[in-house]
Amino acid sequence: MRVLLVEDDALLGDGLEVGLRQIGFNVDWMKDGVSARAALSAAPYDAVVLDLGLPRLSGLDVLTDWRQTGYSVPVLILTARDGIEDRIRGLNAGADDYLVKPFALGELVARLRALIRRSHGRANPVLEHGDVVLDPQAHTVTRNGDEIDLTAREFQLLELFMENRGRVLPRALLEEKLYGWTQELDSNALEVHIHHLRKKLGSGFIRTLRGVGYQLGEVDATSH
Repeated sequence: MRVLLVEDDALLGDGLEVGLRQIGFNVDWMKDGVSARAALSAAPYDAVVLDLGLPRLSGLDVLTDWRQTGYSVPVLILTARDGIEDRIRGLNAGADDYLVKPFALGELVARLRALIRRSHGRANPVLEHGDVVLDPQAHTVTRNGDEIDLTAREFQLLELFMENRGRVLPRALLEEKLYGWTQELDSNALEVHIHHLRKKLGSGFIRTLRGVGYQLGEVDATSH
């Protein structure tokens, strides 16, 4: 999942970026409101973590602009402990949830995952496709109850496919979801990850639609 982090505090922003990456999120970190306003139109984000006290342009103005433009990506705002009015204004401007500073990374992650689930119309935190079960919180994948060992990138890719069952995902979209602006991408990296997933989960688990993209195979194609 790709997350836009907007936070001008260097210490907090660095800690959040590192922590979210370690958990498995792909993170782009912006440090001011003007950069944040432009970022949402440049990449397919699954959620935004937005501080309200930003330089150049306030987080509230950024959020208002996003919603007026029609962006529906879930937004979690960060506010000061005494910023009750800011929380109210943020929610009225279109924020989906808020978190009061200081906060624990675990709570931030839980709230982000809940927002992303709701945006996909899904209540259950666990993803299932055939006999494959992916648990984002536990960061595990099992098949018929047996745990499958995946690399971090393979896990991210599998989660993307299972979050989008029935959808064809173009190569460009998959690459944008998996890699941030600061990460270099080998030309065949995506194909390598998909090849490894097929070896571990079955050749029919991910279908290639030539010239279009990739999608999960039929459930019966995942059987041994």
